[in-house]
Amino acid sequence: MSTLKKSDKKAALDFAAWSFNVTTSVGIIMVNKALMATYGFSFATTLTGLHFVTTTLMTIVFRWFGLSQPSHLPLADLVKFVIFSNLSIVGMNVSLMWNSVGFYQIAKLCMIPASCLLEVVFDHVHYSRDTKLSIMVVLIGVAVCTVTDVSVNARGLIAAVIAVWSTALQQYYVHFLQRKYSLNSFNLLGHTAPAQAGSLLLVGPFVDYLLTGKRVDHFSFSSLALFFLALSCFIAIGVNLSQFICIGRFSAVSFQVLGHMKTVLVLSLGFLFFGKEGLNLQVVLGMVLAVLGMIWYGNASAKPGGKERRSILPVRSASLKGSSEEKAGTEK
Repeated sequence: MSTLKKSDKKAALDFAAWSFNVTTSVGIIMVNKALMATYGFSFATTLTGLHFVTTTLMTIVFRWFGLSQPSHLPLADLVKFVIFSNLSIVGMNVSLMWNSVGFYQIAKLCMIPASCLLEVVFDHVHYSRDTKLSIMVVLIGVAVCTVTDVSVNARGLIAAVIAVWSTALQQYYVHFLQRKYSLNSFNLLGHTAPAQAGSLLLVGPFVDYLLTGKRVDHFSFSSLALFFLALSCFIAIGVNLSQFICIGRFSAVSFQVLGHMKTVLVLSLGFLFFGKEGLNLQVVLGMVLAVLGMIWYGNASAKPGGKERRSILPVRSASLKGSSEEKAGTEK
């Protein structure tokens, strides 16, 4: 009976974590679309730096109220994490700038195979046949509903490769650091958010000038632009926190696979609020196929042998058990 209650509690927490991530991620995409397309704030890298500033403030408040405990993360690991994360952010922005939308979407889909390879090589994870097939169904479904024109050039290909591997490494590293140093999501964000905020605010304006030809310090803010900027920074706290919670509870691969639900929702909301241009039978079939693939993946990876870690990474200390609730149960 107690085992059943524990599994029910874990299922409820898993659902809450995914709902939190999906809601905040879709929300910030819609807000950023209004901020950039309607009000002309096209400085994506600088905006991400501001997101980490507000996230840093959140971690300080949590620590002040005693909701986050002191923890340790070696400087070398912090530097590697920040490099992966910032390369991911800059790489994705540059890839979108230099590639067609279709090739950009294909590059994003390549993050799942890249994440799988990292887990197989470093964690000796074994995937069942059904789990592999369900991942393929998700990839095909998302490709069908998002990939249209596909053209590629040398510099765009380089940017896409950097974006894919740095994103896969960043998400793998979130899970790796939480397990290795017994860090929960709040503690890990407390270490990484300030470093990312400082580094992105330092390089962001230069990257944005390279991409847009505009200077962020010359941008003329209206009251509505400031409102959407503040709203974006507020929602970003939930996005950053929920990403760390989800990857900590599951894995980078599961985060990527089930995360494509956000792609389907963004497309659906875009058609609902911004017009039905581009909506056709192919898009609808692609979205349905992607959702079915996600459901299949959830069931396949949860079965015995669906996804097994064949080596256990030793944790640094058993004394820091604040993260145990986030990592309880079988990894999906």
